[in-house]
Amino acid sequence: MKTAIISGGNGGLGKALAAQLQADNWHTVLLDIDVTGLAKSESQTPIKIDLTDTEKLDGEFAKIIASCDTVDLVIYNAGITHIGAFSGLEENTHRRVFEINYFAAARMAKAFLIPIREAKGTHLAISSVAGFSPLFHRTAYAASKHALQGFFNSLRSEEAPFGVETLIAAPSFIATNIGNDQRQDNGISRPGSASDGVDYISPQTAAAVILRGLRAKQKFIPVGRIARLSWWINRLSPPLFQRLMERKIRKL
Repeated sequence: MKTAIISGGNGGLGKALAAQLQADNWHTVLLDIDVTGLAKSESQTPIKIDLTDTEKLDGEFAKIIASCDTVDLVIYNAGITHIGAFSGLEENTHRRVFEINYFAAARMAKAFLIPIREAKGTHLAISSVAGFSPLFHRTAYAASKHALQGFFNSLRSEEAPFGVETLIAAPSFIATNIGNDQRQDNGISRPGSASDGVDYISPQTAAAVILRGLRAKQKFIPVGRIARLSWWINRLSPPLFQRLMERKIRKL
């Protein structure tokens, strides 16, 4: 049985990815700061972990690696978003977004580098349309996702000689927490809770597209109609994409 490590494992997309992998005879290790509602079973191991607690992470990751026969897949899914104008964005909030969306993934990649090499496995980063294009009122979020994509695109070249695949999935708006954003005073909220999104897709649909891309070893996986259109338009004409994005998002 192959093993997948999934950060953000208690979120809508994390749980959907886990369920579909388990149906394909994978064991999933679900990492999250809150594992309430996640049951331990033969195919699933939930682990409570704070990916920003740098003093404890090395030890926690070492325990996870020791408990697994192999680590065949790491899915970097943990993330938060910040919705609001840059003029009101505090530096500590900006750094918090980067700490979870970028640095936590980089730390995980470092910890699981050797196990993934040994298994000739896969790193799978969950980015966003905001990882390759601008997005209104998402300056910190877009910057963190651009950093995430730059990191894993570069890591791909380093790890390919070891037989390792490095893939990036870029979903558009996934309806995981609509109406339950738990938004904090600093503007940080849960992913999938935006009320100004366009053409939402379900976590189950997104997971199916992502895992189909995984099986095909697709280096870049746009997830959803909006993601596919956004990628092409932004690639062909960035100014046109910016105008279309502003027109659509601003009026919501």
